[in-house]
Amino acid sequence: MYDNKFLPKLSQNLLEILGNNEFCDITIEVGNEPYVKIFRAHMVILSYRSVYLRRILSTNVNVNRNRNDGILTNIKLPNISPEIFQMILRYIYGGKLSLEEYDTSDIIKILIASNELSLQELITHLQLFLIENKKDWMERNFNMIYKISFENNSFSKLQNFCTKFMSNVPERNINPNDFTSLSEKSLISHIKNDIFQKNVIKIWENVLKWGISQNPELPSNPSNYSKDNFYTLKITLKQVIPFIKFLNLNNKEFLDKVYPYKKILPKDLREKLVKHYLNYDYRPIDKSEPKIMTRRISLGSIDSKIITSQHAELITKWIDGLRITDNMKNSYKFNLILRGSRDGFSTRTFHMKCDRQPRTITVIKVKGSNEILGGYNPIAWSWSDSFGFTTDSFIFSFKNKGNIENYVLSHVRDTGRAIENSPALGPSFGCDDLYLNGYYSYDKSFCRYSRCYDKAIRETEDYFTVEDYEIFQIMKS
Repeated sequence: MYDNKFLPKLSQNLLEILGNNEFCDITIEVGNEPYVKIFRAHMVILSYRSVYLRRILSTNVNVNRNRNDGILTNIKLPNISPEIFQMILRYIYGGKLSLEEYDTSDIIKILIASNELSLQELITHLQLFLIENKKDWMERNFNMIYKISFENNSFSKLQNFCTKFMSNVPERNINPNDFTSLSEKSLISHIKNDIFQKNVIKIWENVLKWGISQNPELPSNPSNYSKDNFYTLKITLKQVIPFIKFLNLNNKEFLDKVYPYKKILPKDLREKLVKHYLNYDYRPIDKSEPKIMTRRISLGSIDSKIITSQHAELITKWIDGLRITDNMKNSYKFNLILRGSRDGFSTRTFHMKCDRQPRTITVIKVKGSNEILGGYNPIAWSWSDSFGFTTDSFIFSFKNKGNIENYVLSHVRDTGRAIENSPALGPSFGCDDLYLNGYYSYDKSFCRYSRCYDKAIRETEDYFTVEDYEIFQIMKS
C-alpha cells in the first residue's frame, strides 16, 4: 500500500545532503555584484527538478565531458537574489516551502524566480496561495500584480484574477500613468478586458502614449512627423491596433484624435474608418485639420421642447443618407404625435398614439443632464412582442443640446432586430441598444454597447430616467 509517512524522512535526508558539501559537483553563482553568493549543489537533483537547470547543465556537461581536473561545474543566475534562491533551493531538495513565514513581496519574488527556473509545480502552488490568502494585498498593489502576471505566460491563474478584478472593480483599473511601463502583451490584455473600452478614446490616447514612450525620439505633435516617424509608430503599434474598437468613437473624437495618425493604421482599417465617418459624419476641409461643417437650411419652426430646427435638419440628412455639407434633397415636416410631459409616460399611451405609424423620429431628454438620445424607425411600431426588420433605421445622441456637432450616429447592423416591439416597452431599438423600460415612467432605461447597431451612442450602460420624450412622424412637405 502507498503510504506518505516515509516522505518526511526522505525530505529531511535530501536537505541534509544539501547541507553537506562532500558530494557536491556544481557551484551556482547567484545575484549581481556586489550581492553575489556561491551555492554548492548536486547536478542530478537540479536536473530532475528543474527543466531550465537541466537544459543549461546538459550544455555545461557536454562542454566539460572530457575534463577531469577536479574543478566543479559552474553556472550563473544573475536575475535571482541569493535570499530568494536559498528558499527555492530548499524546496528543490526537500519539497517543502512554508509560505506563511514570508512577506507577500518575497512570495512574489519566489514566483518570478520559479518561473525563470521552470518550476511549474511551484508556480501553480504560489499563484493559488496568493489568490486564496493574499487577495487584499494584491488588490492594494494591483498595478504591480497586473504587470507581473501578463509579462509571464505561466501565470494564467493570476491573469484570470486580474481580469475578474478589473471587471468587478473598474475604479481600481490600471492608472493611465502606468501604461507606458506595460509590456505589449499586458497592454493588449488590458485593452481586451478593460472597462476603458466603454470610452475608447481613452484607450486610444493611452496606446499612443505607450507607443511614443517606446520611441522617445518621436515628436509629440503628429503634424511634425516625417514619413519615417509614422512608420516607426506604425510598427510599434502593429499588434495593438487590431484590438481597439474605433467604431465606438463619435465623429469628433475620430477627427480630433485618430485622423491625425491615420498613416499608422493598416490600409484596410483606414479605408473602412474614413468611409464610415466620411459618408455620414464629416467632410474634411483640408488635410491638416478636418472640421465638422453644417449649412443651415430652414425647415421652419418645429414644435419641440427637446430639439431645435438645426437638429431636425441634421436628422433629415441622415434619413436621406446625405453628408452634412450636402444640400437637402427633400423637404420634411415634423408632425408631433406624442410628448411625454403632455400625454404621459406610460407604454400604453405610446402604443395607442404611435402604433401603425411609419417613419417616426423619437427624441429623448435624459434627466439630470443636457444629453439627447433618439432614433429613427422607418417602419411602424407594434404592440406585439416582436422584432421589426429594416435596413434604414438608426440611433443617435447629442451630448449637449447647444452643440449639434458633438453627436454619435449609429446605423443598424443586425437588420432582423432593428426595432424592438413590446407592450412593456416604449420606443426601443435593437437588442437593448436604446431601451425605454418602465410601464409608467421609463426610469429604468439604458443603452447597451453596440449589439444590433454599429456603435454605442452612450459612454455608459447605466440606467437613466427619461425627463421628457417626443415622437414625430416625418412627412415630406
